[in-house]
Amino acid sequence: MEKAKVYFTDLRVKNGDNLQKKLERLIKKAGISQIDFEKHFAAIKIHFGEPGNLAYLRPNYAKTVADVVKELGGKPFLTDCNTLYVGGRKNALDHIDSAYLNGFTPFSTGCHVIIADGLKGTDEALVPVEGGEYVKEAKIGQAIMDADIIITLNHFKGHEATGFGGALKNIGMGCGSRAGKMEMHSAGKPYVDQELCIGCGKCTKICAHDAAIVKDKKASIDHEKCVGCGRCIGVCPRDAVNPASDESFDILNYKIAEYSKAVLDGRPNFHISLVIDVSPFCDCHAENDAPIVPDVGMFASFDPVALDVACADAVNRQKPFSDSLLGEACEEGHIHRDHFGMVSPNTNWKRCIEHAEKLGIGTSEYELIEVK
Repeated sequence: MEKAKVYFTDLRVKNGDNLQKKLERLIKKAGISQIDFEKHFAAIKIHFGEPGNLAYLRPNYAKTVADVVKELGGKPFLTDCNTLYVGGRKNALDHIDSAYLNGFTPFSTGCHVIIADGLKGTDEALVPVEGGEYVKEAKIGQAIMDADIIITLNHFKGHEATGFGGALKNIGMGCGSRAGKMEMHSAGKPYVDQELCIGCGKCTKICAHDAAIVKDKKASIDHEKCVGCGRCIGVCPRDAVNPASDESFDILNYKIAEYSKAVLDGRPNFHISLVIDVSPFCDCHAENDAPIVPDVGMFASFDPVALDVACADAVNRQKPFSDSLLGEACEEGHIHRDHFGMVSPNTNWKRCIEHAEKLGIGTSEYELIEVK
């Protein structure tokens, strides 16, 4: 396969310039105008940040991307799917509140926020995965599948389960409905926390397979009947139904690649990653640790695989901050695989890259083109 083009710009600016203008130049130079946006819906997939976390991308960057899409005749909207775990983004109302709290309002970004999998995370499209080994039918947020064009705006940082979070993580895991997220995280089926359960019976009403049972005012899941759709997780008012979260990290990475395949197949797509505030763990945390390396810059490409590899290579070329989790790991003399392996030794981000290449999503071979 021919090398993919990945475009890069650093974070240096002079008087009369600014980072938003540089981002605009970057994505235009990378060829975003090659996409036919005229009167088409463009989903800008972004992570709004869990309340309490301050490492997420500033909404100013989202406005820049939305403005370019509108300039090209498109109809942009910012989107994400609800989380599987309890927090500030577990349903659409809380999720929009969190997005607004973190500055992602229509007034600051110039476009609306749509939570792709609906009020309770159950509004999903079942999408076949061509060549899928672990997932045959991905569960993707309906609004994302309704969009004509997919753009990802990614905060590139570490991740405790996948090594790092970049374009593929934002696409695959981020676009999965709550049931889709359960499928990626779990090799098993949901269970009920008996202390939290109030026996309301909502899980029994939503279950199409009679797997949810209420007895003595407490629910339970019959795993012989359960198909693992995860809808009971979405409707539980007390968050008593939980996923098993027992999938190996390697298989988690494979499933993320397969979900990415489902999202991107057959539609124009374009990807932007900002390697800034490189925190060791995901923005899903309600806090963020100190960055592990200095800020690097902004990257863009039509190829999400090449983009992730280029960003990872750029981070690995940086000297670790001594006062960070990575700096502490280096001082302790851990065996150095790469910066992300140092921070989360049980992960291997290359598994996702390898599987994405195998599925034909993109290539790990890239040409880096600098934009001033």
